[in-house]
Amino acid sequence: MDFKTEFKPLTIQPQEIEDKSFQIITEELGAHSFTEEQYPVVQRVIHASADFELGRSLVFQPKAIQAGIEAIRRGENIIADVQMVQVGISKERIRKYGGDVQVYISDPDVMEEAKRLNTTRAIISMRKAIKEAEGGIYAIGNAPTALLELIRLVKEGLAKPSLVIGMPVGFVSAAESKDELLKLDIPFITNVGRKGGSTIVVAAVNALSLMADKRG
Repeated sequence: MDFKTEFKPLTIQPQEIEDKSFQIITEELGAHSFTEEQYPVVQRVIHASADFELGRSLVFQPKAIQAGIEAIRRGENIIADVQMVQVGISKERIRKYGGDVQVYISDPDVMEEAKRLNTTRAIISMRKAIKEAEGGIYAIGNAPTALLELIRLVKEGLAKPSLVIGMPVGFVSAAESKDELLKLDIPFITNVGRKGGSTIVVAAVNALSLMADKRG
């Protein structure tokens, strides 16, 4: 095949692709029980994953959306469990309000402490995060141990996150960590089951930052 003569580049623009994708999502998702303010998060999660089952499994604590928007507009930081989450978040919209995206899992002191205690870096990174500042939006998409440790810290009154977006993926403790998050009386966004991941958490954070902009 002669690509020079036969290949015709698409003329459709990125925004058109996104708009069409959102239209398809709305049509195929059909009737649902999500509120008007929750739906943009659901929509972007499905857009990021092409997984309607995952989208339908999302669970929102009633104050979660408002808490997330207010935290962003107050300039609170996003605390990510891994670099993949940090990289994917649209930082410009976070930074315009004075916040940033932080991740501690590869910090030398975290690695050293994890080795000393024979535990995971994810656990130690959560312990470091709560010492850096109060509040914050915790975005956990990869490490169930990070979510379980954060939950422990909340229960003990040592952590007071403004919002927890906890959707780690995996076969070991992922579903169980979300079940524990559901028991907390704090703002959270999670999902049921093993599915999740960094791209899913990124989609949720980006949806919230877009809504924070619109509130402005």
